[in-house]
Amino acid sequence: MKFMNSRLSIVFAAIFCTTIATNAQEIIKDVEKPVAKTISPKKQKVDGIIATVGDYTILDSDIDKTYLELSSQGKSIKDITRCQMLGTLLEGKLYAHQAIQDSIVIRDEEVKEKQAEQIAYMVEQLGSMEKVLQYFKKDTEDEFRTELFEIIKTNKLTAEMQRKIIDAVEITPEETRNFFKSIPQNDLPLFGAEMEVAQIVVTPKISDEEKQRVIARLKELKAEVLAGSSFKTRAVIYSDDRGSAASGGFYKINRKTQFVKEFKDVAFSLNEGEISEPFETEYGFHIIMVEKIKGQEVELRHILMMPKVSEQSLKEAKEKINLIKKRIEDGEITFAEAARTMSDEKETRANGGILINPKTQDTKFELTKMDPSLYSEVSNLKSGAITPVILDDDPRTGKKYKIITVTNRIEEHTADYSKDYIKIKDLALQEKQIKEIAKWTDEKIKETYIKINGEYRDCTFMNKWIK
Repeated sequence: MKFMNSRLSIVFAAIFCTTIATNAQEIIKDVEKPVAKTISPKKQKVDGIIATVGDYTILDSDIDKTYLELSSQGKSIKDITRCQMLGTLLEGKLYAHQAIQDSIVIRDEEVKEKQAEQIAYMVEQLGSMEKVLQYFKKDTEDEFRTELFEIIKTNKLTAEMQRKIIDAVEITPEETRNFFKSIPQNDLPLFGAEMEVAQIVVTPKISDEEKQRVIARLKELKAEVLAGSSFKTRAVIYSDDRGSAASGGFYKINRKTQFVKEFKDVAFSLNEGEISEPFETEYGFHIIMVEKIKGQEVELRHILMMPKVSEQSLKEAKEKINLIKKRIEDGEITFAEAARTMSDEKETRANGGILINPKTQDTKFELTKMDPSLYSEVSNLKSGAITPVILDDDPRTGKKYKIITVTNRIEEHTADYSKDYIKIKDLALQEKQIKEIAKWTDEKIKETYIKINGEYRDCTFMNKWIK
Protein backbone atom coordinates (compact mmCIF):
# COMPACT_ATOMS: atom_id res chain seq x y z
CA MET A 1 0.00 0.00 0.00
CA LYS A 2 2.88 16.09 -4.15
CA PHE A 3 0.55 18.92 -4.97
CA MET A 4 -1.53 18.36 -8.12
CA ASN A 5 1.26 16.19 -9.51
CA SER A 6 1.29 12.86 -11.31
CA ARG A 7 0.18 10.95 -8.20
CA LEU A 8 -2.92 13.08 -7.77
CA SER A 9 -3.62 12.85 -11.48
CA ILE A 10 -3.41 9.08 -11.32
CA VAL A 11 -5.90 9.02 -8.44
CA PHE A 12 -8.32 11.18 -10.41
CA ALA A 13 -7.79 9.15 -13.56
CA ALA A 14 -8.45 5.94 -11.67
CA ILE A 15 -11.73 7.42 -10.48
CA PHE A 16 -13.17 8.74 -13.72
CA CYS A 17 -11.47 6.50 -16.29
CA THR A 18 -12.67 2.93 -16.55
CA THR A 19 -9.84 0.48 -16.02
CA ILE A 20 -8.18 -0.26 -19.36
CA ALA A 21 -7.39 -3.89 -20.03
CA THR A 22 -4.16 -5.24 -21.43
CA ASN A 23 -5.73 -5.22 -24.86
CA ALA A 24 -7.08 -1.65 -24.85
CA GLN A 25 -7.27 -1.99 -28.59
CA GLU A 26 -9.05 1.27 -29.22
CA ILE A 27 -5.99 3.34 -28.23
CA ILE A 28 -3.17 1.25 -29.71
CA LYS A 29 -1.60 3.33 -32.43
CA ASP A 30 0.97 0.96 -33.88
CA VAL A 31 -1.58 -1.44 -35.33
CA GLU A 32 -2.80 -0.90 -38.87
CA LYS A 33 -6.54 -0.34 -38.88
CA PRO A 34 -9.16 1.83 -40.57
CA VAL A 35 -9.13 5.42 -39.41
CA ALA A 36 -11.92 5.94 -36.94
CA LYS A 37 -14.46 8.59 -37.80
CA THR A 38 -14.13 11.64 -35.56
CA ILE A 39 -17.30 12.78 -33.85
CA SER A 40 -17.67 16.44 -33.12
CA PRO A 41 -18.68 17.02 -29.49
CA LYS A 42 -20.71 20.05 -30.56
CA LYS A 43 -23.21 17.80 -32.32
CA GLN A 44 -23.88 15.77 -29.16
CA LYS A 45 -26.04 16.57 -26.21
CA VAL A 46 -23.61 17.21 -23.32
CA ASP A 47 -25.07 14.61 -20.97
CA GLY A 48 -26.92 12.53 -23.54
CA ILE A 49 -26.66 8.73 -23.39
CA ILE A 50 -24.44 7.69 -26.29
CA ALA A 51 -24.15 3.96 -25.51
CA THR A 52 -25.65 1.19 -23.40
CA VAL A 53 -23.92 -2.04 -22.36
CA GLY A 54 -26.19 -4.35 -20.41
CA ASP A 55 -27.34 -2.32 -17.39
CA TYR A 56 -24.66 0.34 -17.87
CA THR A 57 -24.86 3.59 -19.80
CA ILE A 58 -22.15 5.87 -21.19
CA LEU A 59 -22.70 9.61 -21.43
CA ASP A 60 -21.06 11.91 -23.92
CA SER A 61 -19.62 13.79 -20.94
CA ASP A 62 -17.86 10.57 -19.83
CA ILE A 63 -15.61 10.90 -22.85
CA ASP A 64 -14.87 14.52 -21.92
CA LYS A 65 -13.95 13.45 -18.38
CA THR A 66 -11.60 10.80 -19.70
CA TYR A 67 -9.90 13.34 -21.98
CA LEU A 68 -9.56 15.68 -19.00
CA GLU A 69 -7.91 13.06 -16.81
CA LEU A 70 -5.51 11.88 -19.50
CA SER A 71 -4.49 15.50 -20.09
CA SER A 72 -3.96 16.06 -16.36
CA GLN A 73 -1.45 13.18 -16.44
CA GLY A 74 0.52 14.96 -19.15
CA LYS A 75 -0.51 12.47 -21.84
CA SER A 76 -1.15 13.62 -25.38
CA ILE A 77 -4.76 13.25 -26.49
CA LYS A 78 -4.52 14.87 -29.91
CA ASP A 79 -4.36 11.52 -31.73
CA ILE A 80 -7.13 9.86 -29.69
CA THR A 81 -10.53 10.26 -31.33
CA ARG A 82 -13.83 10.24 -29.47
CA CYS A 83 -14.61 6.97 -31.24
CA GLN A 84 -11.47 5.37 -29.86
CA MET A 85 -12.23 6.69 -26.39
CA LEU A 86 -15.76 5.33 -26.59
CA GLY A 87 -14.36 1.93 -27.60
CA THR A 88 -12.27 1.84 -24.43
CA LEU A 89 -15.24 2.87 -22.25
CA LEU A 90 -17.39 0.19 -23.88
CA GLU A 91 -14.81 -2.45 -22.96
CA GLY A 92 -14.83 -1.34 -19.34
CA LYS A 93 -18.62 -1.46 -19.10
CA LEU A 94 -18.66 -4.92 -20.71
CA TYR A 95 -16.28 -6.23 -18.03
CA ALA A 96 -18.38 -4.71 -15.23
CA HIS A 97 -21.64 -6.03 -16.69
CA GLN A 98 -20.26 -9.54 -17.07
CA ALA A 99 -18.80 -9.44 -13.56
CA ILE A 100 -22.34 -9.05 -12.22
CA GLN A 101 -23.57 -11.90 -14.43
CA ASP A 102 -20.78 -14.08 -13.05
CA SER A 103 -21.83 -13.19 -9.47
CA ILE A 104 -18.63 -11.33 -8.66
CA VAL A 105 -19.46 -9.41 -5.48
CA ILE A 106 -17.86 -6.15 -4.38
CA ARG A 107 -18.77 -5.33 -0.79
CA ASP A 108 -20.24 -1.87 -0.20
CA GLU A 109 -18.00 -1.47 2.85
CA GLU A 110 -14.93 -2.10 0.70
CA VAL A 111 -16.09 0.57 -1.75
CA LYS A 112 -16.86 3.04 1.05
CA GLU A 113 -13.39 2.56 2.51
CA LYS A 114 -11.80 3.31 -0.86
CA GLN A 115 -14.16 6.24 -1.32
CA ALA A 116 -13.23 7.74 2.05
CA GLU A 117 -9.52 7.27 1.34
CA GLN A 118 -9.76 8.99 -2.05
CA ILE A 119 -11.90 11.87 -0.82
CA ALA A 120 -9.53 12.49 2.10
CA TYR A 121 -6.60 12.57 -0.29
CA MET A 122 -8.36 14.96 -2.69
CA VAL A 123 -9.35 17.32 0.10
CA GLU A 124 -5.77 17.28 1.39
CA GLN A 125 -4.35 18.10 -2.04
CA LEU A 126 -6.94 20.64 -3.21
CA GLY A 127 -7.54 22.31 0.15
CA SER A 128 -11.23 21.77 0.79
CA MET A 129 -14.29 19.79 -0.26
CA GLU A 130 -15.62 22.90 -2.01
CA LYS A 131 -12.57 22.95 -4.28
CA VAL A 132 -12.98 19.22 -4.97
CA LEU A 133 -16.59 19.84 -6.06
CA GLN A 134 -15.42 22.70 -8.28
CA TYR A 135 -12.72 20.51 -9.84
CA PHE A 136 -15.26 17.82 -10.74
CA LYS A 137 -18.05 20.32 -11.57
CA LYS A 138 -20.48 18.95 -8.98
CA ASP A 139 -23.18 21.03 -7.25
CA THR A 140 -23.41 19.08 -3.98
CA GLU A 141 -21.25 16.76 -1.91
CA ASP A 142 -24.00 14.10 -1.93
CA GLU A 143 -24.05 14.13 -5.74
CA PHE A 144 -20.27 13.77 -5.83
CA ARG A 145 -20.19 10.96 -3.26
CA THR A 146 -22.96 9.03 -5.04
CA GLU A 147 -21.22 9.23 -8.39
CA LEU A 148 -17.82 8.42 -6.88
CA PHE A 149 -19.28 5.36 -5.11
CA GLU A 150 -20.70 3.96 -8.35
CA ILE A 151 -17.50 4.63 -10.29
CA ILE A 152 -15.29 2.93 -7.69
CA LYS A 153 -17.63 -0.07 -7.56
CA THR A 154 -17.71 -0.34 -11.36
CA ASN A 155 -13.94 -0.11 -11.57
CA LYS A 156 -13.54 -2.83 -8.95
CA LEU A 157 -15.96 -5.07 -10.85
CA THR A 158 -14.00 -4.39 -14.03
CA ALA A 159 -10.67 -5.23 -12.38
CA GLU A 160 -12.03 -8.46 -10.85
CA MET A 161 -13.48 -9.55 -14.20
CA GLN A 162 -10.21 -8.87 -16.01
CA ARG A 163 -8.34 -10.82 -13.35
CA LYS A 164 -10.73 -13.74 -13.68
CA ILE A 165 -10.17 -13.88 -17.44
CA ILE A 166 -6.40 -13.93 -17.36
CA ASP A 167 -5.74 -15.78 -14.07
CA ALA A 168 -6.23 -19.14 -15.75
CA VAL A 169 -3.90 -18.28 -18.64
CA GLU A 170 -0.56 -20.05 -18.37
CA ILE A 171 2.41 -20.33 -20.70
CA THR A 172 4.52 -23.43 -21.27
CA PRO A 173 8.23 -23.55 -22.17
CA GLU A 174 7.27 -24.87 -25.61
CA GLU A 175 4.89 -21.95 -26.20
CA THR A 176 7.60 -19.55 -25.06
CA ARG A 177 10.08 -21.12 -27.48
CA ASN A 178 7.62 -20.95 -30.39
CA PHE A 179 6.79 -17.34 -29.55
CA PHE A 180 10.48 -16.39 -29.69
CA LYS A 181 11.03 -18.28 -32.97
CA SER A 182 8.09 -16.48 -34.54
CA ILE A 183 9.71 -13.06 -34.08
CA PRO A 184 11.67 -11.97 -37.19
CA GLN A 185 15.35 -11.38 -36.44
CA ASN A 186 15.07 -7.68 -37.24
CA ASP A 187 12.11 -7.31 -34.86
CA LEU A 188 13.64 -8.92 -31.77
CA PRO A 189 13.14 -6.69 -28.73
CA LEU A 190 16.04 -4.65 -27.35
CA PHE A 191 16.59 -5.05 -23.60
CA GLY A 192 18.19 -2.20 -21.68
CA ALA A 193 21.34 -2.26 -19.54
CA GLU A 194 20.94 -4.38 -16.42
CA MET A 195 22.82 -5.27 -13.29
CA GLU A 196 22.75 -7.85 -10.54
CA VAL A 197 23.30 -6.62 -7.00
CA ALA A 198 23.77 -8.19 -3.58
CA GLN A 199 23.40 -6.77 -0.10
CA ILE A 200 24.20 -7.54 3.52
CA VAL A 201 21.79 -6.33 6.17
CA VAL A 202 22.34 -5.91 9.89
CA THR A 203 19.20 -5.27 11.92
CA PRO A 204 19.45 -3.62 15.37
CA LYS A 205 18.41 -5.95 18.16
CA ILE A 206 15.15 -5.28 19.97
CA SER A 207 15.21 -5.66 23.74
CA ASP A 208 12.91 -8.18 25.42
CA GLU A 209 11.46 -5.35 27.53
CA GLU A 210 10.44 -3.44 24.39
CA LYS A 211 8.85 -6.54 22.88
CA GLN A 212 6.83 -7.12 26.05
CA ARG A 213 5.70 -3.48 26.05
CA VAL A 214 4.31 -3.86 22.50
CA ILE A 215 2.64 -7.19 23.27
CA ALA A 216 0.98 -5.70 26.36
CA ARG A 217 -0.33 -2.75 24.35
CA LEU A 218 -1.81 -5.03 21.69
CA LYS A 219 -3.52 -7.06 24.41
CA GLU A 220 -5.01 -3.81 25.76
CA LEU A 221 -6.35 -2.93 22.30
CA LYS A 222 -7.84 -6.42 21.93
CA ALA A 223 -9.58 -6.05 25.32
CA GLU A 224 -10.97 -2.65 24.27
CA VAL A 225 -12.45 -4.16 21.09
CA LEU A 226 -13.96 -7.09 22.97
CA ALA A 227 -15.54 -4.52 25.31
CA GLY A 228 -17.25 -2.84 22.36
CA SER A 229 -14.70 -0.48 20.79
CA SER A 230 -14.10 -0.39 17.03
CA PHE A 231 -11.19 -2.49 15.74
CA LYS A 232 -11.22 -0.43 12.55
CA THR A 233 -10.83 2.87 14.42
CA ARG A 234 -7.98 1.52 16.52
CA ALA A 235 -6.20 0.26 13.40
CA VAL A 236 -6.48 3.75 11.86
CA ILE A 237 -5.01 5.35 14.98
CA TYR A 238 -2.42 2.84 16.16
CA SER A 239 -1.34 0.53 13.33
CA ASP A 240 2.21 0.95 11.99
CA ASP A 241 1.20 -0.70 8.69
CA ARG A 242 1.05 2.35 6.46
CA GLY A 243 -0.40 0.32 3.62
CA SER A 244 -3.59 -0.58 5.49
CA ALA A 245 -3.97 1.83 8.42
CA ALA A 246 -6.03 4.33 6.40
CA SER A 247 -8.56 1.60 5.58
CA GLY A 248 -8.76 0.38 9.16
CA GLY A 249 -6.23 -2.44 8.69
CA PHE A 250 -8.37 -4.19 6.06
CA TYR A 251 -7.01 -6.97 3.83
CA LYS A 252 -8.65 -9.66 1.72
CA ILE A 253 -6.34 -12.67 1.35
CA ASN A 254 -6.24 -16.27 0.20
CA ARG A 255 -3.62 -18.98 0.61
CA LYS A 256 -1.70 -17.72 -2.43
CA THR A 257 -1.59 -14.08 -1.33
CA GLN A 258 1.99 -12.88 -0.89
CA PHE A 259 1.93 -12.46 2.88
CA VAL A 260 4.47 -13.96 5.29
CA LYS A 261 3.66 -17.50 6.45
CA GLU A 262 3.20 -16.56 10.12
CA PHE A 263 0.52 -13.99 9.21
CA LYS A 264 -1.44 -16.38 6.97
CA ASP A 265 -1.19 -19.24 9.48
CA VAL A 266 -2.89 -17.10 12.14
CA ALA A 267 -5.43 -15.58 9.73
CA PHE A 268 -6.65 -18.97 8.50
CA SER A 269 -6.83 -20.41 12.03
CA LEU A 270 -9.45 -17.90 13.21
CA ASN A 271 -13.24 -18.01 13.00
CA GLU A 272 -15.40 -15.08 11.92
CA GLY A 273 -15.40 -12.37 14.60
CA GLU A 274 -12.44 -13.90 16.45
CA ILE A 275 -9.40 -11.82 17.42
CA SER A 276 -5.95 -13.40 17.66
CA GLU A 277 -3.46 -13.12 20.45
CA PRO A 278 -0.44 -10.90 19.62
CA PHE A 279 2.03 -12.73 17.35
CA GLU A 280 5.35 -11.84 15.77
CA THR A 281 6.50 -11.62 12.14
CA GLU A 282 9.55 -9.99 10.61
CA TYR A 283 7.55 -6.73 10.47
CA GLY A 284 6.73 -6.54 14.18
CA PHE A 285 3.81 -7.73 16.33
CA HIS A 286 0.21 -8.09 15.12
CA ILE A 287 -3.30 -8.85 16.18
CA ILE A 288 -5.85 -9.98 13.57
CA MET A 289 -9.63 -9.88 13.58
CA VAL A 290 -11.40 -11.98 10.94
CA GLU A 291 -14.52 -10.27 9.60
CA LYS A 292 -15.69 -12.71 6.95
CA ILE A 293 -14.71 -16.09 5.50
CA LYS A 294 -15.84 -16.59 1.90
CA GLY A 295 -14.70 -19.95 0.54
CA GLN A 296 -10.92 -19.78 0.20
CA GLU A 297 -10.80 -16.04 0.97
CA VAL A 298 -10.57 -14.33 4.34
CA GLU A 299 -11.50 -10.69 4.93
CA LEU A 300 -9.70 -9.35 7.97
CA ARG A 301 -8.38 -6.34 9.81
CA HIS A 302 -5.07 -6.19 11.62
CA ILE A 303 -3.02 -3.87 13.77
CA LEU A 304 0.75 -3.88 13.45
CA MET A 305 3.02 -2.43 16.12
CA MET A 306 6.75 -2.18 15.51
CA PRO A 307 8.99 -2.24 18.60
CA LYS A 308 11.23 0.82 18.95
CA VAL A 309 14.98 0.48 18.47
CA SER A 310 17.27 1.99 21.13
CA GLU A 311 20.20 4.24 20.23
CA GLN A 312 22.56 1.69 21.78
CA SER A 313 21.21 -1.07 19.52
CA LEU A 314 21.65 1.19 16.48
CA LYS A 315 25.24 1.91 17.47
CA GLU A 316 26.05 -1.78 17.91
CA ALA A 317 24.49 -2.69 14.55
CA LYS A 318 26.51 0.01 12.76
CA GLU A 319 29.74 -1.17 14.35
CA LYS A 320 28.98 -4.74 13.28
CA ILE A 321 28.33 -3.91 9.62
CA ASN A 322 31.39 -1.66 9.45
CA LEU A 323 33.47 -4.59 10.68
CA ILE A 324 31.90 -6.90 8.05
CA LYS A 325 32.67 -4.36 5.32
CA LYS A 326 36.31 -4.07 6.46
CA ARG A 327 36.79 -7.85 6.50
CA ILE A 328 35.45 -8.11 2.92
CA GLU A 329 37.66 -5.26 1.68
CA ASP A 330 40.69 -6.78 3.44
CA GLY A 331 40.09 -10.07 1.63
CA GLU A 332 39.36 -12.12 4.76
CA ILE A 333 35.98 -13.21 3.41
CA THR A 334 33.98 -12.78 0.20
CA PHE A 335 30.82 -10.69 0.03
CA ALA A 336 28.74 -13.82 -0.68
CA GLU A 337 30.25 -15.73 2.26
CA ALA A 338 29.65 -12.78 4.59
CA ALA A 339 26.04 -12.55 3.42
CA ARG A 340 25.44 -16.26 4.04
CA THR A 341 26.92 -16.23 7.53
CA MET A 342 26.32 -12.71 8.91
CA SER A 343 23.40 -11.03 7.12
CA ASP A 344 20.12 -10.67 9.02
CA GLU A 345 18.03 -10.67 5.82
CA LYS A 346 16.78 -14.23 5.48
CA GLU A 347 15.30 -13.68 1.98
CA THR A 348 18.74 -13.05 0.44
CA ARG A 349 21.07 -14.73 2.93
CA ALA A 350 21.07 -18.23 1.41
CA ASN A 351 21.75 -16.80 -2.06
CA GLY A 352 24.84 -14.87 -1.03
CA GLY A 353 22.89 -11.63 -0.65
CA ILE A 354 21.68 -11.51 -4.29
CA LEU A 355 18.51 -9.38 -4.62
CA ILE A 356 15.48 -10.61 -6.53
CA ASN A 357 13.67 -8.13 -8.76
CA PRO A 358 10.10 -8.07 -7.34
CA LYS A 359 8.63 -7.16 -10.75
CA THR A 360 10.23 -10.00 -12.71
CA GLN A 361 11.27 -12.51 -10.01
CA ASP A 362 14.66 -12.51 -11.75
CA THR A 363 18.04 -11.41 -10.38
CA LYS A 364 18.50 -8.73 -13.06
CA PHE A 365 17.46 -5.08 -12.62
CA GLU A 366 17.03 -2.94 -15.73
CA LEU A 367 18.59 0.44 -14.96
CA THR A 368 15.77 2.50 -16.49
CA LYS A 369 13.16 0.61 -14.43
CA MET A 370 15.07 0.27 -11.17
CA ASP A 371 13.64 1.65 -7.94
CA PRO A 372 14.99 5.22 -7.65
CA SER A 373 16.45 4.67 -4.18
CA LEU A 374 18.34 1.54 -5.26
CA TYR A 375 19.45 3.23 -8.49
CA SER A 376 20.95 6.15 -6.58
CA GLU A 377 22.94 3.72 -4.42
CA VAL A 378 24.41 1.51 -7.16
CA SER A 379 24.26 3.27 -10.55
CA ASN A 380 27.82 4.61 -10.31
CA LEU A 381 29.22 1.69 -8.33
CA LYS A 382 32.02 -0.23 -10.03
CA SER A 383 31.79 -4.03 -10.11
CA GLY A 384 33.23 -5.48 -6.92
CA ALA A 385 33.11 -2.16 -5.04
CA ILE A 386 30.98 -1.80 -1.91
CA THR A 387 28.78 1.13 -0.97
CA PRO A 388 29.36 3.06 2.25
CA VAL A 389 27.22 1.82 5.13
CA ILE A 390 23.60 2.85 4.48
CA LEU A 391 20.97 3.47 7.17
CA ASP A 392 17.72 2.21 5.69
CA ASP A 393 14.59 3.39 7.53
CA ASP A 394 12.07 1.01 5.98
CA PRO A 395 8.48 1.96 6.90
CA ARG A 396 7.55 -1.75 6.88
CA THR A 397 10.41 -3.23 8.89
CA GLY A 398 12.04 -0.30 10.68
CA LYS A 399 15.68 0.84 10.77
CA LYS A 400 18.52 -1.34 9.59
CA TYR A 401 22.03 -0.96 8.17
CA LYS A 402 23.14 -2.39 4.84
CA ILE A 403 26.00 -2.50 2.35
CA ILE A 404 25.51 -3.24 -1.36
CA THR A 405 27.76 -4.48 -4.15
CA VAL A 406 27.29 -4.97 -7.91
CA THR A 407 27.96 -8.60 -8.84
CA ASN A 408 27.28 -8.38 -12.59
CA ARG A 409 26.68 -5.73 -15.27
CA ILE A 410 24.88 -6.52 -18.52
CA GLU A 411 24.99 -4.00 -21.36
CA GLU A 412 22.03 -3.14 -23.61
CA HIS A 413 21.46 -6.05 -26.01
CA THR A 414 19.09 -7.72 -28.44
CA ALA A 415 16.94 -10.42 -26.87
CA ASP A 416 18.73 -13.73 -26.39
CA TYR A 417 16.58 -16.80 -25.66
CA SER A 418 18.89 -18.43 -23.13
CA LYS A 419 19.94 -15.26 -21.33
CA ASP A 420 16.56 -13.49 -21.35
CA TYR A 421 14.18 -16.43 -20.93
CA ILE A 422 12.19 -14.84 -18.08
CA LYS A 423 11.53 -11.64 -20.05
CA ILE A 424 10.65 -13.56 -23.21
CA LYS A 425 8.30 -15.79 -21.23
CA ASP A 426 6.55 -12.68 -19.85
CA LEU A 427 6.13 -11.28 -23.37
CA ALA A 428 4.72 -14.60 -24.59
CA LEU A 429 2.31 -14.71 -21.64
CA GLN A 430 1.15 -11.15 -22.32
CA GLU A 431 0.43 -12.02 -25.95
CA LYS A 432 -1.55 -15.09 -24.91
CA GLN A 433 -3.51 -13.05 -22.35
CA ILE A 434 -4.34 -10.44 -24.99
CA LYS A 435 -5.64 -13.16 -27.30
CA GLU A 436 -7.70 -14.67 -24.48
CA ILE A 437 -9.23 -11.30 -23.62
CA ALA A 438 -9.99 -10.62 -27.30
CA LYS A 439 -11.68 -14.02 -27.61
CA TRP A 440 -13.68 -13.41 -24.41
CA THR A 441 -14.70 -9.93 -25.60
CA ASP A 442 -15.95 -11.23 -28.97
CA GLU A 443 -18.04 -13.90 -27.25
CA LYS A 444 -19.58 -11.56 -24.66
CA ILE A 445 -20.41 -8.85 -27.20
CA LYS A 446 -22.54 -11.38 -29.08
CA GLU A 447 -24.59 -12.31 -26.00
CA THR A 448 -24.87 -8.87 -24.33
CA TYR A 449 -27.37 -6.10 -25.05
CA ILE A 450 -25.35 -3.26 -26.60
CA LYS A 451 -26.72 -0.12 -28.18
CA ILE A 452 -24.79 2.85 -29.61
CA ASN A 453 -26.69 6.04 -30.36
CA GLY A 454 -26.46 8.97 -32.75
CA GLU A 455 -23.41 9.73 -34.82
CA TYR A 456 -21.31 7.32 -32.76
CA ARG A 457 -22.91 4.53 -34.78
CA ASP A 458 -20.71 5.72 -37.66
CA CYS A 459 -17.52 4.99 -35.70
CA THR A 460 -15.13 2.29 -36.89
CA PHE A 461 -14.28 0.13 -33.87
CA MET A 462 -11.73 -2.65 -33.44
CA ASN A 463 -14.47 -4.74 -31.78
CA LYS A 464 -17.87 -5.42 -33.31
CA TRP A 465 -19.88 -3.26 -30.92
CA ILE A 466 -22.52 -2.50 -33.55
CA LYS A 467 -24.30 -5.75 -34.39
